[in-house]
Order: sequence, then C-alpha cells, then structure tokens
Amino acid sequence: MDEQLLNYLNNLLPQTEEWVKELEEQAKIDRIPIMDPVGINFLMQLIRLNKPKKILEIGAAIGYSALRMNEANPDALITTIEKDDVRYNQAVNNIRKQKKESSIEIIHGDALEELSKLAENKRSYDCIFIDAAKGKYKSFFELALPLLEMNGFIISDNVLFRGYVSDPNFEHPRYKKMVEKIRAYNEWLVNHPSFITTILPIGDGVAISYKK
Repeated sequence: MDEQLLNYLNNLLPQTEEWVKELEEQAKIDRIPIMDPVGINFLMQLIRLNKPKKILEIGAAIGYSALRMNEANPDALITTIEKDDVRYNQAVNNIRKQKKESSIEIIHGDALEELSKLAENKRSYDCIFIDAAKGKYKSFFELALPLLEMNGFIISDNVLFRGYVSDPNFEHPRYKKMVEKIRAYNEWLVNHPSFITTILPIGDGVAISYKK
C-alpha cells in the first residue's frame, strides 16, 4: 500500500487504550510481528460484524490479536495456540494482566498436533484465524476444517507477504521458497470447492474464506 495512503488511514483509526499501546511497543522492542494497526482494525471489524461465539487462533505470539479480538467481541470464547516457549509465557502474562483468562484459553504446543487434539475432543469454532508459520498454512487450514462450523469463516494473515507473491521473478534466497508456498496456498485457497475466498491488500494481505 502507498505510504501516503497508509498514513492517511492510520490517522483515521480510533484511539487505542494504553494497554494496547504497551503491547504494540513490547512487540516492536522484541521484534515480534503483529498485525499492523489497519490490519488489526479490519480483523476487529469482521469480529464485530459476525459476532462469532467461538474463535480459534493459530499463532498467539504475545497474545495481542487474541486480546484485540476479545475487545471486539467480549462475549466470544477464544482459544489460541502458541508453540514458542518465550512467546507463550508472554501471552499468558499479557492475558492475565488484562484479566481475560476466562475468555481466552491459550494452548502451549505445536499447532499441527494441537489441532488434531481439538478435533478428537469434538471442539468447534465459528471463526478460525491463521497467523503462524507461513509455510504451513495449507496444513493448518486442512487440520482446521473439521473444527469449523457450517457458515463459519477462516481468516489467513500475511498472504501477500510484502507484495512479493505478485512478482513471478522473485528470487530472494531467504524468502523464495516461502513466497512460492504462500503463492501456492493462495491459488489452492481460491479454488477450494467448499469455500468462497476473498483476498484483500490490507496490512500484509488478508484472505477471508467463507464455508459454503
């Protein structure tokens, strides 16, 4: 997105509470990627409009997006999964600090394993938010399918990955394989027979997949 346009949109965003600013500063200091202000506000608006009762997040990081989704719909029960030990502990502390333990359940483990456990336990969700290892998005999506209720929706973040996915000649040695996987994921997603998917150039790219 054009920097001037992005600045314009950022200036139109509603004021956030102090705890939100503190989490954003914590993420910046620790170099932990979280959704940018425009992206998180879009996610929150989706939550407000659809009012999902049960939300599953794959990739808690420091608990920022789970807390913001709770802010958008305080009545929702949120389950979030985090593999990294340090980030998991940060998320636990941040959720506890906001006294949201009764609304946000955080699971410590590998999402590929934990999603299967949730399915075995007959858990179900109206909304699933994927924001973890980008190279595993397809696996996350497939494992999440048994958990999604009819007419539910799945949100995938970072699907445009800095705009690199649009460049057929992209050759950066560090990101080349990841970009190829995200590009393949997007193509697979928009052609999935059970979903209608829209990809929007918001933040780092957001895909919204509605279950038919």
